[in-house]
Amino acid sequence: MSDSLNTLSLQSIQGEDAWVSVIQKMDEAYADLVQSQVEVEQKNVELEEAKSFSDSIQSAMNDVLIVCDNDGVIEGVNRALTELVGESQQALIGRSLLKFIEQDYREQFQSFRARLQAQPIRDFEIEIQGKDGKVPLSVNCTARLNHRGKSVGMVLVGRALGELQRAYKELNTAHAELQIAQQRLIQSEKMASLGRLVAGVAHELNNPISFVYGNMHVLRRYTDKLSAYFDAVAQGESRDNLRDMREQLRLDKAIKDLNSLVDGTMEGADRVKEIVNDLRQFSSTQVSEKALFDLRHVVHTALHWIMKETKFTVDIQDALPDPLNAYGHAGQIHQVVVNLIENAIDAMADSSVRQLCLSADVSEEGVALVVSDTGPGISDHDAAQIFEPFYTTKPVGMGTGLGLSISYGIVSQHDGELSVDNRPEGGAVARLYLPNQEPARA
Repeated sequence: MSDSLNTLSLQSIQGEDAWVSVIQKMDEAYADLVQSQVEVEQKNVELEEAKSFSDSIQSAMNDVLIVCDNDGVIEGVNRALTELVGESQQALIGRSLLKFIEQDYREQFQSFRARLQAQPIRDFEIEIQGKDGKVPLSVNCTARLNHRGKSVGMVLVGRALGELQRAYKELNTAHAELQIAQQRLIQSEKMASLGRLVAGVAHELNNPISFVYGNMHVLRRYTDKLSAYFDAVAQGESRDNLRDMREQLRLDKAIKDLNSLVDGTMEGADRVKEIVNDLRQFSSTQVSEKALFDLRHVVHTALHWIMKETKFTVDIQDALPDPLNAYGHAGQIHQVVVNLIENAIDAMADSSVRQLCLSADVSEEGVALVVSDTGPGISDHDAAQIFEPFYTTKPVGMGTGLGLSISYGIVSQHDGELSVDNRPEGGAVARLYLPNQEPARA
């Protein structure tokens, strides 16, 4: 009897344990279900946010966006396409893209679909039928891959060529305006440099003009003497009177002086002509053809003008070879040289030793003009900005800050190089490299 009771009690305990185990399993399953539900809801929220984000981007795009499967069936479009063709997104999905492409472009479209597996297609032109007529598009297309990397379709992004053409036109207009502004800046800096050289140029012109003026006064006196003598000859004066008159007027000396006076006058006139030509070449806005020119002559002309205006003495060390041929626009390079020499001399205004050294390195490819001074040199702060427009270390009213910037642009257009550094022994050194022949073009 007691054994039967013990057996029943054991079975009862085992049954309760089984129920407890079942309940625990159910709790675990329910907890997993709840966790899965939370994760699913979170994923749904993320998907909704991603879709909203994608939709907002597509809606903001002005470019046409089309998503198709491998057969060209439309699976998705953006607002730009619906506005272009005049149909809703729901009406477009499921239809073949070929129906919207003009007949002349369908074969080309099919061909680039075959090449799409190898690489994306860029700037492919097609025409689609819009609500207001044919619309040319510049299309970029890439393959659409699934999670296994297999192609399941394609994505096309196209921009109306009318917008591109308008953008190109605006870009060209802006570029043309920029070029005009650049030319005006160059001319403005030229005139600023020329203004600083006016005193020296005036003095340079005054010398040959004064020489010519003096010679012409002498020639006038000689002319008066010769006229008086020939009048006497015409009136039939005797030989003795004519001989006395010739000695009194010193006609023999006057006749000997005529050639030297004429030669001197021609030399002075030629010098004036050279100065005027240099001025015209320097200040001209016309762009002449590039050609070989003597860089040494350009340097000496610029140096001569600048030194005429300089208010202090500078020791000039000239080691330039003669000739020093370079290739380019002599007038434009003249502006660069003027700027380099002016900067060097201005930098030495407060120096105890003022020495300007001019030298050149010549190679088979080109020539390098080296202009060095004994000024304070260039600080690290100034060196980093020295070729920037409107940057200047000179006091207000003494410089535009465009000289080196414009010079750098001119030298670059000549396929040359321009650099400004410090010398180990003190002072600054500018190096202007120019080719000595027309560069070969690829």
